[in-house]
Amino acid sequence: MKIRKLKTNHLTNPVGNSIEPLTLSWVVDSDKATKQKSARVEIASDAGFKNVVFDSGAKAGTDSLAYSPDFKPAKRTRYFWRVTVVADNGETATAKAFFETGKLDERWKAKWVTSPSNTENKHFLLKKTFTLDDFSEARAYCSALGIYELEVNGKAATEEVLLPGFHTYTLQMQAQTFDITKLLHKGENTIGFHVGPGWYNSQLGWAQAGKYGETTAAICEVRVKAGNSDKLVASTDDTWVCGQSPVVKSGIYYGEDYDARLEIPGWSTPECAAGKWERAVVFKPLKGTAGPLHDRFSPRILRQEVLKPEIIHTPAGETVLDFKQNMTGWFEITNRAPAGKTWSIQVGELMQQGNFYRENLRKAEAQYTYTSNGEGVVVRPHFTFYGFRYMRLNDFPADVDPADFKAVVIHTELDRTGYIKTSHSKVNKLFSNALWGQKGNFLDVPTDCPQRDERLGWTGDAQVFSGTACFNMDCTAFYTKYLNDMMLEQKLYDGGVPYTVPAMMDWLRNLKGHSSCAWGDVATVLPWTVYTYSSDKELLRKQYPVMKEWVRYIKRQDDENGGRRLWLTGSHFADWLALDNYKNPDSAHGGTDKFYVASVYYAHSVGLTLKAAEALGEKTDAAYYAKLLGEIKEAFLNEYFTPNGRCAIDTQTAHALALHMDMVPKNFRKRIVDTLVRKIKDNDMALATGFVGTPVLCRALSENGHSDLAYELLLREKFPSWLNEVNLGATTIWERWNSVLADGTISGTGMNSMNHYAYGSIVEWMYRNLCGLRPREDAPGFRKVEIKPDFPRSFKNVEMKYDSPAGTYEISWKLVKNRVEFNFTIPFNAEAKVTLPGAPKKLKVGGKDVNPSGFTLKSGQYKVAYTLAK
Repeated sequence: MKIRKLKTNHLTNPVGNSIEPLTLSWVVDSDKATKQKSARVEIASDAGFKNVVFDSGAKAGTDSLAYSPDFKPAKRTRYFWRVTVVADNGETATAKAFFETGKLDERWKAKWVTSPSNTENKHFLLKKTFTLDDFSEARAYCSALGIYELEVNGKAATEEVLLPGFHTYTLQMQAQTFDITKLLHKGENTIGFHVGPGWYNSQLGWAQAGKYGETTAAICEVRVKAGNSDKLVASTDDTWVCGQSPVVKSGIYYGEDYDARLEIPGWSTPECAAGKWERAVVFKPLKGTAGPLHDRFSPRILRQEVLKPEIIHTPAGETVLDFKQNMTGWFEITNRAPAGKTWSIQVGELMQQGNFYRENLRKAEAQYTYTSNGEGVVVRPHFTFYGFRYMRLNDFPADVDPADFKAVVIHTELDRTGYIKTSHSKVNKLFSNALWGQKGNFLDVPTDCPQRDERLGWTGDAQVFSGTACFNMDCTAFYTKYLNDMMLEQKLYDGGVPYTVPAMMDWLRNLKGHSSCAWGDVATVLPWTVYTYSSDKELLRKQYPVMKEWVRYIKRQDDENGGRRLWLTGSHFADWLALDNYKNPDSAHGGTDKFYVASVYYAHSVGLTLKAAEALGEKTDAAYYAKLLGEIKEAFLNEYFTPNGRCAIDTQTAHALALHMDMVPKNFRKRIVDTLVRKIKDNDMALATGFVGTPVLCRALSENGHSDLAYELLLREKFPSWLNEVNLGATTIWERWNSVLADGTISGTGMNSMNHYAYGSIVEWMYRNLCGLRPREDAPGFRKVEIKPDFPRSFKNVEMKYDSPAGTYEISWKLVKNRVEFNFTIPFNAEAKVTLPGAPKKLKVGGKDVNPSGFTLKSGQYKVAYTLAK
């Protein structure tokens, strides 16, 4: 037996992250034991556990999924914790981890500082040299208005990039903590910042109508420990000095211009005598441009993978690099140019007629320009990122060496948890495309796309993809940060939720009319999804007021419109980019009535808030929401359905939503299912759904006896379909079903991303139905699950592995002629209710007779084979 994946607030050994309230989790693996007898959690202020500050004692009920100790940590302190688990067979295991608090609510003694040249150039170097005597530990507490890189004595202080990340700057500034002990020494030391505009000082959004603030700035405190003393040895003020940055221009959409001739060698070392340095200016951010500092919520943003290119010489005479994968990040290029020579690159997602193409990036220049100082160094951007597959080289020699170029994949640090492999190579590619879409769009916020003049945290995209995301990766900490931003933004919207989180500045200045159904419903969907996958009740408790406020917001729109218990006002994206708006096929709005969709989501959000109230023991609230939900469903039926169950909104999405969201009584369901099936068949066996309908379509079919049709949609290769994109060379998920036409030409440039994960939500259905792993809301965190594969005959084999918070589930099956073999792995202290399709009435599993229509498996590995019933 062993213990692994020890996490504090769903992070591995976090330093300086917000841990309020404190939550500890771990996973136990065992080949022999099946259940936990007891678990004991200890927290100490030393690695040897001589000074234990919390001891839970050995208790049967201590839960590995999300244990919240009755312990309040002190500021700026590293704690060590260990857990000891005793199993039902007497096996014992112990494992250790640590966490370190940041400044908590401690007042900052440092001041925001900026360069005296900030009005002309938003990029600057900032440093301070200080002297140290003996010390044992050292920390730097930092943040910036903009993006910063941190160096100590000439070396990078962290492997993180794009600090401090993208968050709701106007309401809260995240601060980071770095252990710089090994970078300091007795005597003189220098700490330095390289600061640029980043998200904070870039024009964001397609209209590029505003920045969070006009002034880039930094703040820092350096503290050291020696014995029992704690000393502040450096804090930003006007004794720090600023120098010129070699980055002369940058922006999130623009890219970056770098002049290596402006570099100051050794600038962040005490020995540096080069360059012109001026005293920093103490800066007080204007009201509404920077919120108070707070310990970070964001997990780390890191370099994750490196891709190598092949060279293409195009008909237009261009030299283009193909990295074979649409991805997000930047690049590393070995400079070979002589001093004074300038070269540049541009990036794009696809080629057209064999030539480089980037028109679908709209106003995003997405370029990089470098002026050489003659040194053969590796060059990379500092203050931006790119979404791309292809790179055009400008002013390079014709015989470039591909070994001089690398694409560096960058995204938030997220543990991979889910894996699916099937006998169908194109389905495997679809799964890979959705995974790469997640990698490309999970860079501190769940963005819509990573390449054009947007790259924003669109709430609707985040909502519909959240189930897939949580299967693919451990997203709890990532979504915790996003939910924190949402909670802050919601306060400005009187319960509403902006289209994007963080909100763009022009929307913050005009708060009316920016809450749409399905988009704003992320306020209820995401907290409940995260709770279902993680079992973190304290996180649900923290987000419960957000859920309530969103329901209050919708109900207020309803009450102001006559209290009909329908959502019949406002502007809504609804079934965005669906294909069924036959009256106006050029519109991005689908054919499903927007108020129908809004009213479905009205009920859905009330229902999820009701579930949260019940989970949290809020009985009065639960009664209120139960009554409200009943009123909404009754009004919905009266408005949109005849007494015989015919839906007035005759679209695939309308019927799929009514079924999946449980909006209709049992006696209506057969007619609605039959109509949905007919509408798909009448549409040449094709879907016509958009951002709202697509995530629920196959699930509605599978839940109502038509898995065969769901698989026809999955495996369809003509337009419109998922595999049509695969056939046309997609390596991520497209924004539109027809982003690229059959002849390889792009369908349009106004709104056409090749990396837009919303339709990748089909992968959640693949986990749940193709593989059969279904989480139970009454036993969150996968402590108990249902395993019920649909088992399509169009696949010869399927393999799935999911490393859940409860442990690793494995499900596989293979079909040889008419005989099927299943293999299941159920993790320690978990159980699964299993339903086997097409099984004979009598069956043995694990040496016991079982009812194949529903039997329970405890922890262990199981194999069962049988001939399919005719």
